Parts: sequence; C-alpha cells; structure tokens
Amino acid sequence: MSHASLKSLSLALVAAAMPVLASAELTANVALTSNYKFRGQDQDVHRIKAVSPAIQGGFDYTFGESGFYLGNWNSSVDWLQGNSIESDLYGGYRFKAGALDLDLGALAYIYPGNTAGNTTELYGAATWGPLTAKYSHTVSKDYFGWAGAKTSGLRGRNTGYLNLAFAREVAPSVTLKAAVGYTRFAGDIRDLGVPSYVDYSVGGAYDFGAGLSLSAAVAGANKKGFFGDANKARLIVTLSKTL
Repeated sequence: MSHASLKSLSLALVAAAMPVLASAELTANVALTSNYKFRGQDQDVHRIKAVSPAIQGGFDYTFGESGFYLGNWNSSVDWLQGNSIESDLYGGYRFKAGALDLDLGALAYIYPGNTAGNTTELYGAATWGPLTAKYSHTVSKDYFGWAGAKTSGLRGRNTGYLNLAFAREVAPSVTLKAAVGYTRFAGDIRDLGVPSYVDYSVGGAYDFGAGLSLSAAVAGANKKGFFGDANKARLIVTLSKTL
C-alpha cells in the first residue's frame, strides 16, 4: 500500500472514530453509607452493628453510543485480614433487543493486601420497564474467600447469583426500589455445610438534582442461624453524588 493510501486510510479511521470520541463520557461518583451490605451480608464483620459507615466511590467511562463501557468502584471494608478496601473493575456492552435493555459484562472484585477474597464474575442483565433480572456467574477459583486457601483444594467457581430488582418513580424525584437475590454456592462450598441463601432490599431514593441523592432501604438475608448477625436486617442510609 502506498504512503498516500496509508494516509487516506488513517484519516478515514480517525474520521470514523470522531463521533464516538465526541460522545464519550466520563462520570465519577462518591457516597457515604451507614452500612455496606453485599448480597445481604455486612462487609464489616469485625464490628458487626447497625451503623458501620463506609466511604465509596468510583468512575464510569462510556464509549459514546457504541454501548461499550468500563468502570471502577471502591469501598472501605473490614472482613479480610490485612485488607480494608474493595476495588471493583468492570466492563461490558449494553444494547437493546426489542423492548429489552440488555447488559453483558465481566466484573473483578479485588482486595489489595489479601488476595484470598479476589473473585471474578461474568454477568448478564435484562431490563423491561421498571424490572431488571441479572445473573452473575463466578469464573475465578475462589468465591470471596470461601475457597480461597491455596492448600484447600476447594473451588468456588460456578457459584451463581440471581437478582430480581424493581425501580419506579412514584412521585416527583422519589423512586421506590425493591430487590430479592439468591446465592447458590458451588458444590465444594456447599460440601462444607455452607447454605445457599436469599437476600432482600426494600426502600427508596430522593433525587435532589445536580447528581445528589439520598436513599434509605432495609436490607438483609435469611439463614441467620449460619451466617449470624452479618445477615441481619439493617436500615441503610446512603448519601451519594454523581459528578
């Protein structure tokens, strides 16, 4: 290919990419919550109580109207020795199929200082009006420390999580939210006697405008006999800001 042809091709690629680059968007978020629960379970197990504040935040980058996105989200935690931060890295593709909004992606939960909890999942979600169904499937060997010991020989891979969520604006700036989820542990974890369980969340959010919102929800999970107070229902209040 001649130099002139290469130059023309380069210009054509740049021109084709310009609309995507022009509409690309980077947003950031920060939040303060009274208690961080993940799938119904407290993430500060060394000080299990009703109020255990966590600071959270991250960013999202969307590649214009292509549907592709990347992001990072972080939170203070306290359930792994030598670790106090959860750092999530994710990326995926959103698109429409008829009346459905679909989302496919991958998410890595990283715990610097103690890799025993590191977990990677693939996920798929479908939204129809106010309803969203999302399934997450573990592809890493470990699942949040349940099979993380290098010498254990156990595997958390193929643990699955199904979540059904509802969100609808019921008054100006007021959104009602509810969700129920089910964690089915991989066979190696179940063989330890760890039961699969159901989690739930019911609450709402108020949008003050300019990216500022306040939410409150009661969240928890069943099987408290096994997991103890970590699954206890909590009233969780969160103030968040999107930039």
